[in-house]
Amino acid sequence: MTVASVDPSVGGVLIFGERGTGKSTAIRALAHLLPTMKVVDGCRFNCDPAKPADLCGHACGKQGGRPKTGEIPIPVVDLPLGATEDRVVGALDLEVALSRGEKRFEPGLLARAHRGFLYIDEVNLLEDHLVDLLLDVAASGENVVEREGLSVRHPARFVLVGSGNPEEGELRPQLLDRFGLSVEVTTPKDLKDRVEVVRRREAFERDRDGFVAAWTGKEAAIRRKIVRARRLLSQIEMPDGVVQRAAEICLALGTDGLRGELILIRAARAVAALEGAKVASVDHLRRVAPMTLRHRLRRDPLDDVGASVRVERVLDECYAA
Repeated sequence: MTVASVDPSVGGVLIFGERGTGKSTAIRALAHLLPTMKVVDGCRFNCDPAKPADLCGHACGKQGGRPKTGEIPIPVVDLPLGATEDRVVGALDLEVALSRGEKRFEPGLLARAHRGFLYIDEVNLLEDHLVDLLLDVAASGENVVEREGLSVRHPARFVLVGSGNPEEGELRPQLLDRFGLSVEVTTPKDLKDRVEVVRRREAFERDRDGFVAAWTGKEAAIRRKIVRARRLLSQIEMPDGVVQRAAEICLALGTDGLRGELILIRAARAVAALEGAKVASVDHLRRVAPMTLRHRLRRDPLDDVGASVRVERVLDECYAA
Protein backbone atom coordinates (compact mmCIF):
# COMPACT_ATOMS: atom_id res chain seq x y z
CA MET A 1 0.00 0.00 0.00
CA THR A 2 2.88 2.38 0.69
CA VAL A 3 4.14 1.82 -2.87
CA ALA A 4 0.77 2.91 -4.29
CA SER A 5 0.72 5.84 -1.85
CA VAL A 6 4.06 7.07 -3.16
CA ASP A 7 3.21 6.59 -6.85
CA PRO A 8 -0.52 6.23 -7.64
CA SER A 9 0.37 5.52 -11.30
CA VAL A 10 1.33 1.96 -10.35
CA GLY A 11 -2.42 1.31 -10.43
CA GLY A 12 -4.65 -0.40 -7.92
CA VAL A 13 -3.85 -2.88 -5.20
CA LEU A 14 -5.59 -6.25 -4.96
CA ILE A 15 -5.46 -8.11 -1.63
CA PHE A 16 -6.71 -11.68 -1.72
CA GLY A 17 -6.66 -14.04 1.22
CA GLU A 18 -8.50 -16.15 3.74
CA ARG A 19 -11.29 -14.82 5.90
CA GLY A 20 -10.27 -13.20 9.18
CA THR A 21 -6.72 -12.26 8.15
CA GLY A 22 -7.18 -8.50 8.63
CA LYS A 23 -7.41 -7.43 4.98
CA SER A 24 -10.14 -4.83 5.50
CA THR A 25 -8.61 -3.61 8.76
CA ALA A 26 -5.25 -2.97 7.09
CA ILE A 27 -6.78 -1.10 4.17
CA ARG A 28 -9.02 1.12 6.26
CA ALA A 29 -6.06 1.92 8.52
CA LEU A 30 -4.33 3.40 5.47
CA ALA A 31 -6.29 6.63 5.93
CA HIS A 32 -4.31 7.37 9.13
CA LEU A 33 -0.97 7.00 7.33
CA LEU A 34 -1.62 9.28 4.36
CA PRO A 35 -0.54 12.94 4.23
CA THR A 36 -2.82 15.81 3.29
CA MET A 37 -3.24 17.18 -0.23
CA LYS A 38 -3.96 20.62 -1.64
CA VAL A 39 -7.37 21.19 -3.23
CA VAL A 40 -9.28 24.10 -4.71
CA ASP A 41 -11.25 25.62 -1.85
CA GLY A 42 -14.96 24.87 -2.20
CA CYS A 43 -14.54 22.30 -4.98
CA ARG A 44 -16.55 19.12 -4.46
CA PHE A 45 -14.30 17.15 -6.80
CA ASN A 46 -10.95 17.51 -4.99
CA CYS A 47 -9.37 19.36 -7.93
CA ASP A 48 -5.61 20.00 -7.80
CA PRO A 49 -4.83 23.74 -7.91
CA ALA A 50 -1.34 22.95 -9.25
CA LYS A 51 -2.86 21.51 -12.47
CA PRO A 52 -5.08 24.19 -14.07
CA ALA A 53 -5.72 22.01 -17.13
CA ASP A 54 -7.39 19.37 -14.94
CA LEU A 55 -9.77 21.67 -13.05
CA CYS A 56 -13.39 20.55 -13.17
CA GLY A 57 -14.85 23.86 -14.36
CA HIS A 58 -17.64 23.83 -11.76
CA ALA A 59 -16.66 25.57 -8.51
CA CYS A 60 -13.12 25.92 -9.87
CA GLY A 61 -14.19 27.77 -12.99
CA LYS A 62 -16.26 30.33 -11.08
CA GLN A 63 -13.43 31.71 -8.96
CA GLY A 64 -11.48 33.45 -11.69
CA GLY A 65 -7.75 34.05 -11.58
CA ARG A 66 -5.73 31.92 -9.21
CA PRO A 67 -8.15 29.79 -7.15
CA LYS A 68 -8.10 29.75 -3.37
CA THR A 69 -6.64 26.58 -1.93
CA GLY A 70 -7.06 24.44 1.13
CA GLU A 71 -5.77 21.12 2.47
CA ILE A 72 -7.70 17.94 3.17
CA PRO A 73 -6.66 14.37 4.06
CA ILE A 74 -6.13 12.13 1.05
CA PRO A 75 -9.50 10.37 0.80
CA VAL A 76 -10.03 6.63 1.32
CA VAL A 77 -13.59 5.97 0.16
CA ASP A 78 -15.57 2.73 0.63
CA LEU A 79 -17.67 1.47 -2.28
CA PRO A 80 -20.23 -0.97 -0.80
CA LEU A 81 -21.27 -4.00 -2.86
CA GLY A 82 -24.90 -2.91 -2.69
CA ALA A 83 -24.27 0.66 -3.86
CA THR A 84 -26.55 1.94 -6.61
CA GLU A 85 -25.17 3.44 -9.79
CA ASP A 86 -26.46 6.87 -8.77
CA ARG A 87 -24.55 6.62 -5.48
CA VAL A 88 -21.35 5.77 -7.34
CA VAL A 89 -21.39 8.23 -10.26
CA GLY A 90 -23.60 10.95 -8.76
CA ALA A 91 -27.11 12.12 -9.63
CA LEU A 92 -29.60 14.95 -9.44
CA ASP A 93 -29.87 16.48 -5.97
CA LEU A 94 -33.55 15.82 -5.30
CA GLU A 95 -33.72 18.06 -2.21
CA VAL A 96 -32.56 21.11 -4.15
CA ALA A 97 -34.73 20.18 -7.12
CA LEU A 98 -37.88 19.90 -4.99
CA SER A 99 -37.25 22.86 -2.69
CA ARG A 100 -35.79 25.36 -5.18
CA GLY A 101 -36.72 23.95 -8.55
CA GLU A 102 -33.04 23.91 -9.57
CA LYS A 103 -31.05 21.18 -11.27
CA ARG A 104 -28.01 20.56 -9.16
CA PHE A 105 -25.56 17.68 -9.41
CA GLU A 106 -24.88 15.68 -6.24
CA PRO A 107 -21.38 14.14 -6.60
CA GLY A 108 -21.03 10.41 -5.96
CA LEU A 109 -18.33 8.18 -4.57
CA LEU A 110 -16.12 8.61 -7.64
CA ALA A 111 -15.94 12.36 -7.05
CA ARG A 112 -15.06 11.86 -3.38
CA ALA A 113 -12.31 9.37 -4.30
CA HIS A 114 -10.62 11.61 -6.89
CA ARG A 115 -6.86 11.83 -6.15
CA GLY A 116 -7.31 9.27 -3.39
CA PHE A 117 -8.24 5.63 -2.88
CA LEU A 118 -11.47 3.79 -3.71
CA TYR A 119 -11.84 0.63 -1.64
CA ILE A 120 -14.09 -2.31 -2.53
CA ASP A 121 -14.39 -5.13 -0.02
CA GLU A 122 -15.26 -8.49 -1.62
CA VAL A 123 -14.40 -6.96 -4.99
CA ASN A 124 -14.83 -10.33 -6.72
CA LEU A 125 -18.55 -10.17 -5.85
CA LEU A 126 -19.10 -6.71 -7.35
CA GLU A 127 -22.02 -6.56 -9.79
CA ASP A 128 -21.15 -6.53 -13.48
CA HIS A 129 -22.73 -3.15 -14.27
CA LEU A 130 -20.58 -1.48 -11.58
CA VAL A 131 -17.50 -3.28 -12.88
CA ASP A 132 -18.21 -1.91 -16.37
CA LEU A 133 -18.62 1.57 -14.92
CA LEU A 134 -15.32 1.39 -13.02
CA LEU A 135 -13.50 0.11 -16.10
CA ASP A 136 -14.74 3.05 -18.17
CA VAL A 137 -13.74 5.62 -15.56
CA ALA A 138 -10.37 3.96 -14.87
CA ALA A 139 -9.53 4.03 -18.58
CA SER A 140 -10.50 7.67 -19.16
CA GLY A 141 -9.80 9.22 -15.75
CA GLU A 142 -13.10 11.07 -16.09
CA ASN A 143 -16.65 10.46 -14.88
CA VAL A 144 -19.38 11.41 -17.35
CA VAL A 145 -23.00 11.64 -16.16
CA GLU A 146 -25.78 12.06 -18.72
CA ARG A 147 -29.15 11.57 -17.01
CA GLU A 148 -32.21 13.34 -15.62
CA GLY A 149 -31.49 16.41 -17.73
CA LEU A 150 -27.95 16.63 -16.34
CA SER A 151 -24.79 16.68 -18.40
CA VAL A 152 -21.79 16.63 -16.07
CA ARG A 153 -18.21 15.51 -16.40
CA HIS A 154 -15.50 15.74 -13.81
CA PRO A 155 -12.04 14.21 -13.22
CA ALA A 156 -12.04 10.87 -11.40
CA ARG A 157 -8.55 9.46 -10.96
CA PHE A 158 -8.07 7.18 -7.99
CA VAL A 159 -6.16 4.15 -6.80
CA LEU A 160 -8.51 1.19 -6.84
CA VAL A 161 -8.06 -1.09 -3.82
CA GLY A 162 -9.89 -4.39 -3.62
CA SER A 163 -9.95 -7.25 -1.17
CA GLY A 164 -11.62 -10.63 -1.24
CA ASN A 165 -11.50 -14.36 -0.70
CA PRO A 166 -10.54 -16.29 -3.88
CA GLU A 167 -12.73 -19.19 -2.78
CA GLU A 168 -15.81 -17.02 -3.28
CA GLY A 169 -15.20 -16.25 -6.95
CA GLU A 170 -12.75 -14.78 -9.44
CA LEU A 171 -12.41 -11.31 -10.88
CA ARG A 172 -13.21 -10.54 -14.49
CA PRO A 173 -9.93 -10.41 -16.47
CA GLN A 174 -10.56 -6.80 -17.52
CA LEU A 175 -10.86 -5.65 -13.91
CA LEU A 176 -7.97 -7.82 -12.75
CA ASP A 177 -5.74 -6.13 -15.32
CA ARG A 178 -6.51 -2.74 -13.77
CA PHE A 179 -4.81 -3.70 -10.50
CA GLY A 180 -1.14 -2.84 -10.64
CA LEU A 181 -0.18 -4.81 -7.54
CA SER A 182 -1.46 -8.05 -6.06
CA VAL A 183 -0.86 -9.29 -2.52
CA GLU A 184 -1.70 -12.68 -1.05
CA VAL A 185 -2.54 -12.75 2.67
CA THR A 186 -2.48 -15.98 4.66
CA THR A 187 -3.12 -16.91 8.28
CA PRO A 188 0.10 -16.56 10.34
CA LYS A 189 1.82 -19.90 10.95
CA ASP A 190 4.24 -18.65 13.58
CA LEU A 191 2.95 -18.98 17.15
CA LYS A 192 4.50 -15.70 18.35
CA ASP A 193 2.94 -13.77 15.48
CA ARG A 194 -0.50 -15.18 16.22
CA VAL A 195 -0.23 -14.35 19.91
CA GLU A 196 0.93 -10.79 19.15
CA VAL A 197 -1.99 -10.19 16.75
CA VAL A 198 -4.48 -11.43 19.34
CA ARG A 199 -2.92 -9.28 22.08
CA ARG A 200 -3.07 -6.14 19.94
CA ARG A 201 -6.67 -6.77 18.96
CA GLU A 202 -7.64 -7.27 22.60
CA ALA A 203 -5.78 -4.11 23.61
CA PHE A 204 -7.66 -2.17 20.94
CA GLU A 205 -11.04 -3.48 22.10
CA ARG A 206 -10.32 -2.61 25.75
CA ASP A 207 -9.03 0.92 25.20
CA ARG A 208 -9.34 2.23 21.66
CA ASP A 209 -8.17 5.76 22.39
CA GLY A 210 -5.17 4.55 24.34
CA PHE A 211 -4.23 2.05 21.65
CA VAL A 212 -4.42 4.69 18.90
CA ALA A 213 -2.37 7.13 20.98
CA ALA A 214 0.32 4.49 21.56
CA TRP A 215 0.83 4.06 17.82
CA THR A 216 0.60 7.72 16.82
CA GLY A 217 4.37 8.13 16.73
CA LYS A 218 4.94 5.18 14.39
CA GLU A 219 2.11 6.30 12.12
CA ALA A 220 3.65 9.77 11.90
CA ALA A 221 7.02 8.23 11.00
CA ILE A 222 5.46 6.25 8.14
CA ARG A 223 3.62 9.36 6.96
CA ARG A 224 6.87 11.35 6.86
CA LYS A 225 8.50 8.51 4.94
CA ILE A 226 5.75 8.58 2.32
CA VAL A 227 5.94 12.37 1.97
CA ARG A 228 9.72 12.24 1.56
CA ALA A 229 9.45 9.45 -1.04
CA ARG A 230 6.90 11.44 -3.04
CA ARG A 231 9.32 14.34 -3.25
CA LEU A 232 12.18 12.07 -4.33
CA LEU A 233 10.23 10.04 -6.86
CA SER A 234 10.85 12.23 -9.90
CA GLN A 235 14.60 12.29 -9.15
CA ILE A 236 15.09 8.50 -9.09
CA GLU A 237 17.22 7.30 -12.00
CA MET A 238 16.13 4.18 -13.91
CA PRO A 239 19.20 2.68 -15.66
CA ASP A 240 18.78 0.94 -19.02
CA GLY A 241 19.96 -2.31 -17.47
CA VAL A 242 17.07 -2.29 -15.00
CA VAL A 243 14.55 -1.64 -17.78
CA GLN A 244 16.06 -4.48 -19.81
CA ARG A 245 15.86 -6.84 -16.83
CA ALA A 246 12.18 -5.94 -16.36
CA ALA A 247 11.51 -6.79 -20.01
CA GLU A 248 13.42 -10.07 -19.68
CA ILE A 249 11.31 -11.11 -16.68
CA CYS A 250 8.01 -10.30 -18.38
CA LEU A 251 9.11 -12.00 -21.59
CA ALA A 252 10.07 -15.15 -19.72
CA LEU A 253 6.72 -15.18 -17.91
CA GLY A 254 4.78 -14.58 -21.12
CA THR A 255 2.73 -11.65 -19.79
CA ASP A 256 0.34 -10.01 -22.26
CA GLY A 257 1.05 -6.49 -23.43
CA LEU A 258 3.57 -4.10 -21.90
CA ARG A 259 1.68 -3.08 -18.78
CA GLY A 260 3.65 -5.58 -16.73
CA GLU A 261 6.97 -3.89 -17.53
CA LEU A 262 5.58 -0.40 -16.92
CA ILE A 263 4.11 -1.25 -13.52
CA LEU A 264 7.20 -3.23 -12.55
CA ILE A 265 9.45 -0.24 -13.26
CA ARG A 266 7.17 2.22 -11.47
CA ALA A 267 6.92 0.01 -8.40
CA ALA A 268 10.70 -0.45 -8.27
CA ARG A 269 11.17 3.33 -8.49
CA ALA A 270 8.68 3.86 -5.65
CA VAL A 271 10.52 1.36 -3.42
CA ALA A 272 13.81 3.10 -4.19
CA ALA A 273 12.25 6.43 -3.20
CA LEU A 274 10.94 4.94 0.06
CA GLU A 275 14.46 3.78 0.89
CA GLY A 276 16.03 7.10 -0.05
CA ALA A 277 18.05 5.62 -2.92
CA LYS A 278 19.00 7.79 -5.88
CA VAL A 279 19.00 4.97 -8.42
CA ALA A 280 16.55 2.10 -8.88
CA SER A 281 18.35 -1.24 -9.00
CA VAL A 282 17.68 -4.79 -10.16
CA ASP A 283 17.31 -5.67 -6.48
CA HIS A 284 14.37 -3.27 -6.17
CA LEU A 285 12.97 -4.86 -9.31
CA ARG A 286 13.16 -8.37 -7.92
CA ARG A 287 11.50 -7.45 -4.65
CA VAL A 288 8.40 -5.98 -6.32
CA ALA A 289 8.16 -8.49 -9.19
CA PRO A 290 5.97 -11.09 -7.38
CA MET A 291 3.27 -8.61 -6.36
CA THR A 292 3.45 -6.89 -9.75
CA LEU A 293 3.25 -9.95 -12.00
CA ARG A 294 1.60 -12.88 -10.20
CA HIS A 295 -1.91 -11.84 -11.27
CA ARG A 296 -0.86 -11.22 -14.87
CA LEU A 297 0.07 -14.78 -15.73
CA ARG A 298 -1.95 -16.96 -18.06
CA ARG A 299 -3.12 -20.22 -16.60
CA ASP A 300 -1.04 -23.17 -17.71
CA PRO A 301 -3.02 -26.45 -17.50
CA LEU A 302 0.25 -28.40 -17.64
CA ASP A 303 1.76 -26.54 -14.70
CA ASP A 304 0.03 -27.18 -11.37
CA VAL A 305 2.15 -24.78 -9.29
CA GLY A 306 0.77 -21.44 -8.15
CA ALA A 307 1.44 -18.10 -9.85
CA SER A 308 3.78 -16.97 -7.07
CA VAL A 309 5.94 -20.06 -7.52
CA ARG A 310 6.09 -19.51 -11.29
CA VAL A 311 7.23 -15.92 -10.79
CA GLU A 312 9.91 -16.92 -8.26
CA ARG A 313 11.12 -19.66 -10.58
CA VAL A 314 11.56 -17.22 -13.47
CA LEU A 315 13.24 -14.67 -11.19
CA ASP A 316 15.77 -17.30 -10.06
CA GLU A 317 16.54 -18.11 -13.70
CA CYS A 318 16.85 -14.48 -14.80
CA TYR A 319 19.03 -13.44 -11.84
CA ALA A 320 21.23 -16.52 -12.12
CA ALA A 321 22.11 -15.70 -15.72
